[in-house]
Amino acid sequence: MPVTAPGPAETSAGPPDGGLTLLVIEDDPAGSLSVPEPADATTAGKPVRIRTARNLTEAERLLTDDVHCVLLDLDLPAADGAPDGLEALRHVLRLAPRHAVLALTSGNDTERAAEAVRVGAQDYLHRGELDGPVLSRAVRYAVERKRADLAQRQLTETRLRAQENARLERGLLPNPLLAGSELRFAARYRPGRSRALLGGDFYDTVRSPDGTVRVMIGDVCGHGPDEAALGVELRIAWRALTFAGLGGEELLGTLEEVLEHERADHEIFATLCMLEIAPDGRSAGLYLAGHPAPLLTRGGEPPCLLPQDGGPALGLLAGARWPRLDIGLGDSWSLLMYTDGLIEGRVGAGARRLGQEGMVEMITRRMKEGLAGEELLDAAVAEVRALNGGELTDDLAVLLLDRR
Repeated sequence: MPVTAPGPAETSAGPPDGGLTLLVIEDDPAGSLSVPEPADATTAGKPVRIRTARNLTEAERLLTDDVHCVLLDLDLPAADGAPDGLEALRHVLRLAPRHAVLALTSGNDTERAAEAVRVGAQDYLHRGELDGPVLSRAVRYAVERKRADLAQRQLTETRLRAQENARLERGLLPNPLLAGSELRFAARYRPGRSRALLGGDFYDTVRSPDGTVRVMIGDVCGHGPDEAALGVELRIAWRALTFAGLGGEELLGTLEEVLEHERADHEIFATLCMLEIAPDGRSAGLYLAGHPAPLLTRGGEPPCLLPQDGGPALGLLAGARWPRLDIGLGDSWSLLMYTDGLIEGRVGAGARRLGQEGMVEMITRRMKEGLAGEELLDAAVAEVRALNGGELTDDLAVLLLDRR
């Protein structure tokens, strides 16, 4: 039975029962096209409401957010230079990129119907086979297929974006420059943000032409993408300043200027631990800017924390000083440098934290088991996570330098 379609001016939202709205584009004011009433609408529980447009200009006005599907007559005649046939379909697809589209063709035009699907329509209908149940099923199928297509496209775009972000973040992690040095290096890094590869913690290691090995580890306060970006900037600035020949307090003061210019908020600060290891590997200078002191193991001695003497975090106090602490290392030693993510995890369900004492005990026990290098770091990170009862919420960076 031909439907009495609402006039072009009727653009109200879909029916109150949440059914589907079909926009029919056909140049037939007398209704000879006979778009049927979807007979199975009542049994499906979701009626299909039909509105009509005589041309593409009128369709553009009626293509409101409540329309779910468009039925385009491919025999729509061209008028005033307007597109017809498949060009009209392409025009509709550009107008309605998020709507399902059905193509209506004559029964002997199968090739053009298939081409309409290749162009982008969800399905096609033959005019001679059009009846209520067929139309209703076609509309619902087209709408669901369009939803699936959009969901798949969004999933693909999200996956590609995640892969691109992962490549970018991996590229921002440091490649230690220790060519020519007898020191061995190992590091582990875990951001606190879910599904992120980069956090506000940062580290780097560079060997200067004179053989001095400079290593640092730092932590930008906060856990968001802005803090991660600032951490990358500070690491790159530190490496550039090191290549330029700066060191000690002069380097830290310049790095603080970089922080002050680049941070998004005046309350943002960064802690940092820096070591300058002599070319012979037997001594080092330690600089602390509000950062936990490293853990040193010499010869057969048990691990011990270095003195916590130093200055404030970068970005906290104007005119701050960071005194150098000279450290004797000896012939055989290992230095563990870390951010507070390693020591601030919980121990059990209570409020107790691992702390530096707990970390010292853990590392001592693991070294007695014969672990060193990357195995030691893997075991330490795994134990900290286990004690915390799951993934850590804070960024974690830990690195190990040793000379044997």
